[in-house]
Amino acid sequence: MKKTALMLRWILFSIFYILITLYGFQAIRTITKNLWIHYVFIAIAVIVAGNLIIQFGFGSAGRVLSPIKSYAFGFVLSFMLFNLVMIVFLFGEDVVRFFMGLHSKFFSTKETFHMPSRRKFVSGLAVGVAAIPFASMLYGMYKGKYNYKVIRHTLYFDDLPEAFDGYKMTHISDIHTGSFDNRQEVEHAVNMVKEQKSDIILFTGDLVNNRSLELLPWKDLFSELKARDGVFSVLGNHDYGDYIDWNSAAEKEQNLEELKTLQKDMGYDLLLNENRFIERNGQRIALLGVENWGIGGFKKAGDLKKAAEDVQPNDFKILMTHDPSHWDEVVINDDYHYHLTLSGHTHGMQFGIEIPGWVKWSPIKYKYKHWAGIYKEMGQYINVNRGFGYLGFPGRVGIWPEITVIELKKRSEKEMA
Repeated sequence: MKKTALMLRWILFSIFYILITLYGFQAIRTITKNLWIHYVFIAIAVIVAGNLIIQFGFGSAGRVLSPIKSYAFGFVLSFMLFNLVMIVFLFGEDVVRFFMGLHSKFFSTKETFHMPSRRKFVSGLAVGVAAIPFASMLYGMYKGKYNYKVIRHTLYFDDLPEAFDGYKMTHISDIHTGSFDNRQEVEHAVNMVKEQKSDIILFTGDLVNNRSLELLPWKDLFSELKARDGVFSVLGNHDYGDYIDWNSAAEKEQNLEELKTLQKDMGYDLLLNENRFIERNGQRIALLGVENWGIGGFKKAGDLKKAAEDVQPNDFKILMTHDPSHWDEVVINDDYHYHLTLSGHTHGMQFGIEIPGWVKWSPIKYKYKHWAGIYKEMGQYINVNRGFGYLGFPGRVGIWPEITVIELKKRSEKEMA
């Protein structure tokens, strides 16, 4: 049954790929009669599709998305986007041509049916516009995925303990070590985290794509992350190994235990529906961390009530939870007031447009209400980190990898008045 379903998906994909490629080829033929350009377009279409079939049909078993597979997927996605954007223009013109042809058939004095030829201008415009996202996708794979940005926020609270006025936190998420292919770039990003010299470092899940062994080549590097009050982490949906086939349930469980041990060895304090208290000058804030909880078929292992054991209602609370849908569905409706929640998961879809103060858009917004940056509802904040790494498409376009630095400030009585 599995093989039949897989074969059907390949057939449907192949049909779709061939159709949009042929449609896009019409624009190329209209622009130029140079056969070599025609041959190059066809060769690219064949090579890109052939590489995908080789990598996913005959490559490593299971659903492990290695860097090589990711690039195969990325090139197909880029080429298909190029053709799809052209189709938007060409299809519109074809509709016009069709009705013009009908008009000539029924209202022309000539007996033969005449369909106007495709205009070179429209085809040239289609190719030119399509080249923009195509080039952006290629740039995203070459440079964008390592275009790390430090994003800073200052948040004010009436009830922040005075000892924590000016407290600085670095928030990272979705490292996805199994996707990395450039150690120098990742080292640079880790150094950017270290340069912040924050009081605490908080990581909100998805350390690997599927297997704990993906972390091994990077363990020493991410072990370098240290902070005065420690490095804390939670699990993300990918950390459980739910997206590949295991030989047994015991093997899957062992993989998760190995990942937990590796984080301990790295000096990370992994919170599994637990809490810790950070103390300063006789005052404290509560740090809570839950296991993954998400809507849409994602694992719901997070237990907020259990994580809040021994935490008092009047404690200042910071919650780490991988999926921002947990905040929407559970956290802001809880009896306790969670001052700040830190999440990740969405990656900002690794694709979108962000111009601070002007535009903030990604297709992921139609699935997640809170998908990137700081939001405030019912007097509670959430920061959704755009992700440190990448998954699936081996690049980022417009939504860059993020290191968040959040400073907590106590609002003065004068500001409160």
